[in-house]
Amino acid sequence: MITHLHIKDFAIIENVDVDFYEGLNIITGETGAGKSIAVQALSLALGARADSSFVRSGCDKALVQLAAEIGGEEYILSREISSQGRNLCKINGELSTLSELSGLTERLADIHGQYDHQSLLDPENHINFVDSYGSERLSPLLSEVRRDYAEYRKAYLKLSNFLTESREGAKRKDLMEYELSEIKSSRLTLDEDVKISERLSILQNSEKLSDSLSEALNALSSESGSALESAGNAMRALHNISGISKELDSLGTELSDIYYRVEDAARLIRSKLDGISFSRGELDELLRRQKEIDELKKKYGREDASIENVLAYSEKLEESLSAIENSDEYKLKLTRDFQTAEKKLSASAKMLSDKRKEIGKELCEKIEKELSELSFSSASISLKSEYSLTPKGHFSYSENGIDRMEFMLSTNLGEPEKPLSKIASGGEMSRIMLAFKRIIADYDNIPTMIFDEIDSGISGTAANVVGEKLLKIAEKHQVICITHLPQIAARGRHNFKIEKTEGSERTYTSIKELSADEKTAEVARLIGGLEITPLTLASARELIGS
Repeated sequence: MITHLHIKDFAIIENVDVDFYEGLNIITGETGAGKSIAVQALSLALGARADSSFVRSGCDKALVQLAAEIGGEEYILSREISSQGRNLCKINGELSTLSELSGLTERLADIHGQYDHQSLLDPENHINFVDSYGSERLSPLLSEVRRDYAEYRKAYLKLSNFLTESREGAKRKDLMEYELSEIKSSRLTLDEDVKISERLSILQNSEKLSDSLSEALNALSSESGSALESAGNAMRALHNISGISKELDSLGTELSDIYYRVEDAARLIRSKLDGISFSRGELDELLRRQKEIDELKKKYGREDASIENVLAYSEKLEESLSAIENSDEYKLKLTRDFQTAEKKLSASAKMLSDKRKEIGKELCEKIEKELSELSFSSASISLKSEYSLTPKGHFSYSENGIDRMEFMLSTNLGEPEKPLSKIASGGEMSRIMLAFKRIIADYDNIPTMIFDEIDSGISGTAANVVGEKLLKIAEKHQVICITHLPQIAARGRHNFKIEKTEGSERTYTSIKELSADEKTAEVARLIGGLEITPLTLASARELIGS
């Protein structure tokens, strides 16, 4: 529900604040006073497209704010338009996108104007009227269809993707077999490249290694006065005086340790020295293998070019080739899954369709009755229902089922029923829309309905009936209605008047809430024009009291 509207520097409105209430809120005003501007401002705050032409002449920006209650929560919705065309949307003071604002306000208000009948004129929306009216009975069936449709789409995409991949896989089969053969024939092993690199380092530095190891061995054990000979002499000398002093015995033990450790080191160096051999053939073979591995890593190792990745790619190739070889069996399984899902969806969609037709017929009967009360005494309305089909004649499924529905109407006795879009009269369309909204309003969850001069083209008895219909809708919804008819203005629970005044250099528009006496005077003005007489006042009181 909309509780407050603030407009600043918007068109000819300088600064306006107005509170709205539950029930029927009526806005009246003389022609040209700015009633349509107020609706434009409301539309803007509810997410309509902005235009810099809305900015009041001579001002930098226009501002429209709504205070509203949506789903039990309070919101402040703001639209700011600059004269340069910049557009800001805010929800509770926080910047938002237009789509976020629109997504929120679509649960708040529905605006209907004299020429704003798109939802009624577009057959694509007609099914929504049926679903709204029959929501309680259709909701379980619609939920089932949507579940089945999700499974159907899942099965369809699996089959479709598989067939695409199979076609692509068949084209790549020869290449995959070649790549797998190349990797397998190379007999790669993990860390082989690391081991080759180490062995190559030894071979390529064999002369330097031999010289250094020989020098180290000579220093430890081969030359007179070597480390091993000196350690042995020292060890034997201390052994000769063992038992005399514990401290010297401990030192002798340490020297024995040193001797044997030097001996072990010399033995290991000798072993390494004996193992050094240079083979040009081995070097060439290792270099060839290293090149082969590097090429495989570059070709199949992907991002980090490793043997591990080459082997992983090999496994993937094996899996893909296996899938191609077993594709017929897998294709049969996916096809059966898809057929099962389609059969289930077809059944639930037909059940939904049958129930929609039943509810649509009931809805048409109620709308026909409403139209009769709105001076369409000979009107007849029906729902044309067809299955949505593909060019090949199969069901064209959606999450809403398989139905295409369109209301067909005749407003005169003996005239054939025609699509609503063929109804030319704006006044007729206003009353037809009101008949729909009168019925559907009891079933939708939109708290606020805004009507902008939908009474255009009607008068007399029809105007009285329209007033009664609006009053009936206002029992369950907040209604904001701009009108020029006294019969409708008289029904207002809260009445407002838009007035335009001219200063010395500017035009100003204001919106004022009317007291009971001011409401009577305004209804009298609508009855008799600018001159309000005791007779028009009496007529206004009678109309308000009726």
